[in-house]
Amino acid sequence: MNIDENAASALPTQIPIFPLPNALLLPGGQLPLNIFEPRYLAMIEDALGASGRLIGMVQPMEEAGELFGIGCAGRISYFQETGDGRYMIALNGVCRFRLHGHQVTARGYRQADVGWEEFLADLAETESGIGDRDHMFAVMRRYFNARGFEADWDQIEQSDDNSILNTLAMVCPFDVAEKQALLEAEGMNRRADLLVAMMEMALHEDDGQNDARH
Repeated sequence: MNIDENAASALPTQIPIFPLPNALLLPGGQLPLNIFEPRYLAMIEDALGASGRLIGMVQPMEEAGELFGIGCAGRISYFQETGDGRYMIALNGVCRFRLHGHQVTARGYRQADVGWEEFLADLAETESGIGDRDHMFAVMRRYFNARGFEADWDQIEQSDDNSILNTLAMVCPFDVAEKQALLEAEGMNRRADLLVAMMEMALHEDDGQNDARH
C-alpha cells in the first residue's frame, strides 16, 4: 500500500466541521451541498481562504444530539455564489478522521481537533474493489425497482467500483446509523458487502410487510 506521505503530512490537526445527518461523504466520493445558514456561509468563506480548503462532514447521533466519533474530510472542489446569498459547493472526499473535540468559533461554526492516523489508508490507491459485481447489480436492480428509483443501468455498469459505492451510499435512503456503518467500514469490498446486506434486509422487510397485508 503506497500512502502519499506528502498528502498525509499536509492534513491539519484542526478543521471546521459541518454536522449534517444523512449526508454521507466517503473518501474518493463527491458531495454537493447547498449552504444557506449564516454560520456555515462563514465556515465556507474561511475554508476557501485556508490552504487545504478542507471541511469535515460528521453526522449527529439521532437520539443524544452528540456527534459520531468518525467523520470524513472533503476538499472544496466547486464553489458558486448564488444571487440570493447561498453557496453551492461540492466536496471531494479526502480522508476519514477521528473527532477528538470541538468548540464553537466566534463565527458561529464548530472547529474540531481531529486525528487521521487510523485512516491514512484512505490516501492510498488500492487495487481491491467490489468482490462480486454481478451479485451487487442484481440486488441493486431489485432494490431500485422496489423503491421506484430510475437508473441508467448501462452507465452504472460501466462505472468504476469506487463511483458505484459512493453513489449508492449517498442516494439510498438508509438511516443515520446505517450510513455511519458504511463510513466506518474498512475497505471497498467490506463496504460493498455491507451495502448489499442493507439492500437485501430492506427487501426482506418489504416482503414481510407485503405478506402481512395479504
